[in-house]
Amino acid sequence: MTTNPLADALAIRATASSFDAQRGKLPVPGDPHRLPGSVAVAQQISELGKLLTELGDEVLFRTINREHGSRTSLAVSSFSAAVRPAGEAAAALGEVAQQLAFLERTEHLHDRPDTRDAREAAGRVIDEALGTADTALREAADSLHAASTAVSPPSSRLRAAIGRTTTPVYEAAPAAPAAPASSTVAPRTVRAR
Repeated sequence: MTTNPLADALAIRATASSFDAQRGKLPVPGDPHRLPGSVAVAQQISELGKLLTELGDEVLFRTINREHGSRTSLAVSSFSAAVRPAGEAAAALGEVAQQLAFLERTEHLHDRPDTRDAREAAGRVIDEALGTADTALREAADSLHAASTAVSPPSSRLRAAIGRTTTPVYEAAPAAPAAPASSTVAPRTVRAR
């Protein structure tokens, strides 16, 4: 693994895409007849755990191998900032898994009034937790996408454009004995090639 701006930008972008993919796997909240599957939720919690480990590894590697004055600290900051929303998403999915387990345990009691109320409340908690997970995963992905742009080295076209900027160049007047003292030299613009 190398620590240069292009490698950092690519790693950040790949991690952002992983968060986008996790968000795409979330069950759609709000359908009381179609609860998410417990196995699918457990798999997603496991995948988020792996993403959290990857974030930690990226921070650790770049912190250990940081060169003084490099832009790597921007990558470290970007990966570190994604840890909180990733953790929030994992915690929200943990809540979904807990509520699904409750629903499975109380399935045979669904006709009792007190259990029915608790089961309905569990459905609302699941919807809220899925919404929280969606928001957190979007936040992690969006911040990483923005960071990959900030860390990216300027493109060759941008570097060429910067090299072509016009800069006024002032030339000294030739030393001629016959030149009047009131003459002035106008600045001349030179373009770099």
